[in-house]
Amino acid sequence: MKMLSSTPRPRNRWSASLICTLAATALFLGAVGAAQAETDASYGRLITTGAIAINPQTHKVYAVDEKADQVVVTNEQTGSAHRVKVGKGSIALAVNPRTNRIYVVNGDSDSVSVIDGKQDAVIATIKIRAGSYPYVIAANEATNTIYVANTYSDFLIVIDGATNSVTRFKTGSADGIVVDPHNNTVFLTAYGDPFIRIVNAATGAMTKVGVGAHLWGMAFDQSTDMLYLGHTETDNIVELNVQTRAVHTVPVGSIPCAVAINPRTQMLYAVNYGSATVSAIDLATNKVVATLVVGGHPQAVAVDALHSRIYVANVHGDSITAINGETNSVIGTYSAGKNPYALAIDPAAERVYAANFGQPAVTVVNVSQAAAH
Repeated sequence: MKMLSSTPRPRNRWSASLICTLAATALFLGAVGAAQAETDASYGRLITTGAIAINPQTHKVYAVDEKADQVVVTNEQTGSAHRVKVGKGSIALAVNPRTNRIYVVNGDSDSVSVIDGKQDAVIATIKIRAGSYPYVIAANEATNTIYVANTYSDFLIVIDGATNSVTRFKTGSADGIVVDPHNNTVFLTAYGDPFIRIVNAATGAMTKVGVGAHLWGMAFDQSTDMLYLGHTETDNIVELNVQTRAVHTVPVGSIPCAVAINPRTQMLYAVNYGSATVSAIDLATNKVVATLVVGGHPQAVAVDALHSRIYVANVHGDSITAINGETNSVIGTYSAGKNPYALAIDPAAERVYAANFGQPAVTVVNVSQAAAH
């Protein structure tokens, strides 16, 4: 049986909270299977999909190349690309378009590299406590604050974007993070933790809501104050009203590991890694209205609300599937690099970019041309 794990390449992290299989239950990864998963990208790894992002103000794409400890910068307007050296074990990044700063998580270096988007060079390195293994990151543009969650630390790192100074909130370790800028709130998940953590970003005060363990993938709808999470063990999407704390579940396919909302149609798209499908959920009725077959072991999803298109990265299919969000039908499946696992979209240019485990580190599909065929 092939394994699906959240284990980053550089370090061994064999906790039950970070590993699940293609079966419906989470299991520990044995030493032999672990070695295979670490050396064979075709096994896939359920890691953070925050490896790539676009600054819509500058039309530059930033993607981590974790094997090279670099960030690949692609200028959409000129077509040029170059690399920026960052710390060891770079795994995720976040962009603040307002300040034109890019923040890169370096797991093995226990640090965050700060890239100035004007010159595309590292201007600061923010150290985090040794052994913390920073893992996921999110930026609040409104407050110019960056949040970093750690695998081996109980603290959420809070970075002031103006000064690069660091404060810490004791929240527990986490491998999933989403920010609500309107209410200045941070949502945290950890795979083995049955509670979603809701953190007041101004004070650090935290509340917990029980939703069940083995969560992966999270999306927040600011218009309704609803949080959506993939529950990989029960094959459900968990819907949490963050104001009332009410919890509802919607059955989907096998191992839902990524979710995204199309605000134009109020549809939620759940990527089902185990069944190679995408479930389209009508958020008005909380019903699955379509189940679409995509490529081998899909792992990431992104929405272009402007054109009402949804894109899915098929990590074992070496491809990207495009979905028509108005009809909930597959437009087509297009070649990507080796093992695409994270996506970013520039709606204005009608392009979708994929970060790949293999080579090349970044690929692009010209969606307007692809959709016309």
